[in-house]
Amino acid sequence: DKLYFEPLTFEDVLNICEQEQPEGVIVAFGGQTPLKLAKPLEARGIRILGTSPEGIDLAEDRKRFGKLLDDLKIPCPDYGTASDLTTALEVARRVGYPVLVRPSYVLGGRAMEICYNDKGLTEYMRKAVNVSPDHPVLIDRFLEDAYEFDVDAVCDGTDVFIGGVMQHIEEAGIHSGDSACVLPPYAVTPPQLQTLMQYTRRLALALKVVGLVNIQYAMQEGVIYVLEVNPRASRTVPFVSKSTGIPLAKVAAKLMVGRTLKELDIKGYGWAKHVSLKESVFPFSKFPSARHFLGPEMRSTGEVMGISDSFGVSFAKASMAAGSTLPREGTVFASLNDNDKNDRAANVVKNFVRLGFNIIATEGTSKFLTKQGIRNRPVLKASEGTLNIIDVIRNGWVQLIINTPLGQVSREDEHAIGRAAYEHKVTYITTLSAAASAAKSIEQTRKRQLSVMSIQEYHELARQGGRTEQPESLEDCIRGVEYIRSFQM
Repeated sequence: DKLYFEPLTFEDVLNICEQEQPEGVIVAFGGQTPLKLAKPLEARGIRILGTSPEGIDLAEDRKRFGKLLDDLKIPCPDYGTASDLTTALEVARRVGYPVLVRPSYVLGGRAMEICYNDKGLTEYMRKAVNVSPDHPVLIDRFLEDAYEFDVDAVCDGTDVFIGGVMQHIEEAGIHSGDSACVLPPYAVTPPQLQTLMQYTRRLALALKVVGLVNIQYAMQEGVIYVLEVNPRASRTVPFVSKSTGIPLAKVAAKLMVGRTLKELDIKGYGWAKHVSLKESVFPFSKFPSARHFLGPEMRSTGEVMGISDSFGVSFAKASMAAGSTLPREGTVFASLNDNDKNDRAANVVKNFVRLGFNIIATEGTSKFLTKQGIRNRPVLKASEGTLNIIDVIRNGWVQLIINTPLGQVSREDEHAIGRAAYEHKVTYITTLSAAASAAKSIEQTRKRQLSVMSIQEYHELARQGGRTEQPESLEDCIRGVEYIRSFQM
């Protein structure tokens, strides 16, 4: 093998191809950047192995992909494109606020924002660079309070094998690279699981995928929408492969050179009794002045994995590996934005009270919790004099922080709290869903000691249950979901 340290540009790749004279080039293992090289390389007579450049373009081109979804009768959020402010406002009013706006062909969610009104969209369009008919801004209806799913699959053009269905812990709107996710999914009904798998098969075959495909879905009020399809390896492939014991990248490479799924006889271990949880690692301890709140723009720089026979223990292991060990006792500080002052937030805080934690909160949040019958003590904001929340953190009087940001721009107080938390290694949570998972994890880990097994031992236990066909019928999905629920929670 040879390894070239060269920029991933058309000219450099072409030079390597002229030097090496390969039988073909695989573009599906390097993220978004190599996909853009598929058509130019094909035009120069270089064979693209795996999914064809035409299939890649069909998935990437918003209008062509929208027509494909209409033909397949698969729902997606309302959307539009705009090359100027007037058109952008018209599209946003048609699809309805809030909207997710981004430039075409972005990487890592860069320059992506959620706009809640005309004012926010106008500010975004004024900041946007290189907006033109050739590079329009994409405007999607943003699905609030939606669950998000990731599905990784391999396809040989005829058959589809679904490697894993993952459910994100954070709601839709947090970049998939920043969200923690669980395999198998923790809150899905049998019909919903069947729909996710059916949509995945139909899309992979329609795009004539040969190799890997990653599809992101959102579920709002029981309806499953397709967010995007990537005919390539995603960052979740190593996680899914380690969790299931099926080397998806190796399988995909064999499919790209002409092997078939039937020939490889790929099957899963449907009765595996473990939960795998992927958690993101952030660089905030090294960049304390950076914005700490999660959104559609990716901020993580790494990932870790926790695995056990229960959700709570896997969450605890993953948090520990990410450098944020959950406390077993002490004080929780809560600062909620006005949109999060609801019954769900109250139930999350009540779970910490039930576990014996003391609660302190900023003035507005304290009044809300008091109205909900939750005992708490108010604390001064960072800008309100001595013995404020920053002093409390520095003195080691708080063990867990739940601080949900308001809108796109976080206040100075929130920045100061984030900096203090990372400097003093206090667990810092910025979404209600992650806070609820943390409470569940603390409760489960109090009942048992953390145990360690090698990943090979988990795979061996799964093999003892026997290989299984993929669930297709509703009855198969009912059995699968009931089995997951029997141990996961």
